[in-house]
Amino acid sequence: MTALVLAGFLGAAIIIVAFFANQQGWLDSADWRFPAANLAGSVLMMGSLIVQWNAPSVAIEGFWMAISAYGLVRSLRA
Repeated sequence: MTALVLAGFLGAAIIIVAFFANQQGWLDSADWRFPAANLAGSVLMMGSLIVQWNAPSVAIEGFWMAISAYGLVRSLRA
């Protein structure tokens, strides 16, 4: 298993932990850390897709990164 694939697993874990923390009420979606975690996780997952290409996954990660970046900027401006 390559470092990029491992980074993809780490990215997935970051997204899952952020979502779980949000659902538990530990991390509000308006908190800058929530979109930051999602952005970091999706960037890591996108890196793993270089090794194991999957067009639908690239598409969803691209949208995930864009929406997370938007949320992060919006959160930091507030």
